[in-house]
Amino acid sequence: MKIFSKLAAALLTAAIFFTPIRAEAIDAWGAAIGALGAWGSYESTLVSILRLGNDVNAQMAARRQDIKTNGTDKNPRDVQLVNAVMTQLVNHGTYELRANSLPFIWHVNDDEKLNAACYPMNYITVNRGLLQVMNYDENKIAAVLAHEMTHGISQHSAKNYAKAAAQSVGAVMIGAAADSRNIDWSKFAGMVNYSIAKNIVTPTEYEADEGGFYLMTSAGFNPGGGAAAMARMDYYLRFETRDFLEYDAHDKPSEQTFSDHPDTEVREEKLSQLLTDYSCGHVKVKKADRQYKVFIDGKLIYTASNTGGQNNSADKAYYFAGGLARAFHDYDSISAWNFRSGAGNSVDFLDDSYVFRQLREIAFVENIGAKIRDAVTAAYQKDKNRQKYVDADKKRLAAWQRVKFEALATSAGYARQLRINADAYNDYEEGKLALKEIARAMQAQNQDNPAECLAIRGRAKAICKDFTGALEDTNTAVAQDSTNLYNFLNRSDVRRMRGETDLALADIDAAIKIDATNPIPYQLRGNIFDKLGDSATAEENFRKCYELSKKNPYLIPLKYLEKIDAEAAEKIRKVNPDADKQDSKTSAQ
Repeated sequence: MKIFSKLAAALLTAAIFFTPIRAEAIDAWGAAIGALGAWGSYESTLVSILRLGNDVNAQMAARRQDIKTNGTDKNPRDVQLVNAVMTQLVNHGTYELRANSLPFIWHVNDDEKLNAACYPMNYITVNRGLLQVMNYDENKIAAVLAHEMTHGISQHSAKNYAKAAAQSVGAVMIGAAADSRNIDWSKFAGMVNYSIAKNIVTPTEYEADEGGFYLMTSAGFNPGGGAAAMARMDYYLRFETRDFLEYDAHDKPSEQTFSDHPDTEVREEKLSQLLTDYSCGHVKVKKADRQYKVFIDGKLIYTASNTGGQNNSADKAYYFAGGLARAFHDYDSISAWNFRSGAGNSVDFLDDSYVFRQLREIAFVENIGAKIRDAVTAAYQKDKNRQKYVDADKKRLAAWQRVKFEALATSAGYARQLRINADAYNDYEEGKLALKEIARAMQAQNQDNPAECLAIRGRAKAICKDFTGALEDTNTAVAQDSTNLYNFLNRSDVRRMRGETDLALADIDAAIKIDATNPIPYQLRGNIFDKLGDSATAEENFRKCYELSKKNPYLIPLKYLEKIDAEAAEKIRKVNPDADKQDSKTSAQ
């Protein structure tokens, strides 16, 4: 545990500069790979990036750099929409994190381009332009964000960047054997980028589409959201933009360009087939000349047309079909559909659940409830292949259970890292994330320090304003292991947040008695006296912390570091011009 430690974060900030994110989402990590000195073999590069992907400081640095480079969406409704969708996906979707993966965090930036990206440490950045292109439709946005989450869950980013690094080095080695005077370096760079985009990223895009489909569907969104999002993207790229930096509108399987995403029509077809499979094979959406038709077991039920001057026939068809698919998937018999008399001569069915909303609205407007009832009745009467789809569902759930089991049964080293991650989230005042990570740590079979886990959980609870629960946890931690100074330090911080300054200082004194050579107690004591306005005593403690930490400048607030080591303070400002602002924010906490 390193309470308020900023060393790793500062080093990462100095070493890694995340460039503005483009469609291929690869350039942003070129600097990271280079900084790690990992342009060697795929295996060594992958190990390095996976390690970085399990580093809370790197995750926070990614968010900080994204905000600095791309800004923040100024429309609070955009932010609320993404927060609501991501929260539902994260909390209610079916997935499991690997032992060396961090929980997801996200940010809505101010870039107008159509894009979103997931970094290897499960940081998702969402361009405000994506929300606009997707018509602020939460089902389509959920599909895109679930796609990005799947990249993170499957660790696609780390694997893709490692392969890209290995391929690039291989290309360089081949080029070095030739006469460099005859090499067209601009074409050479293009070939390398092409190799990265097409040989690496395209397969994982399909995997992320499929994984995203099941993730967003399990979270309660309409199963038609993925295909609707891809249909919308296809229309946008063909008729509303020609910016190839977003995507290539004319990207055909036979004429691939440097776009890193597969052809949108192919992806739409695959997502539409996933919807059919999810319906146990009963529901099918067919497109001809941009007209969308919905069938149940080959019987035409609904033809969608554009309304209100909008190109919305795909949305209507896929959401109509998505409601049908969800009902076929969830219900083993027709009785659960609850067909009944509705207003006028209409036939109503199902319930007010969000996922059925568009289906029921269209059925009422088109007065096709009876047609749906008859087709659904016939479908259940000849439903012979349902078990095949049920077994596929069970297989997917079993796969997630294996991931969970492997994470819980992981080595003591990974279990310890979960505890370290939770403690780091506490340092960033991210109490909710700390609670998630420490819960995983406490469930791990090879957890080696349950008392310290309790202490860290207690501090996280205090950050989340649960001061009673926080004190209970930290008291238990101290009672279970009074030889661990970090248990006292966590309780000290809980007591500080409770306003019990004298008790907080007493815990720090107890920690110093356990190990007087550890710099962290002096750092904490310096922070407390600084807030009390006793700058002389604060400086005395910070000097002791600086000495014991072998002159680690990142443990000392800048206003005190200036007095202790002015040269070190100036170096920090050169590396990070915002250091004073960040220092002031930390001091105010």
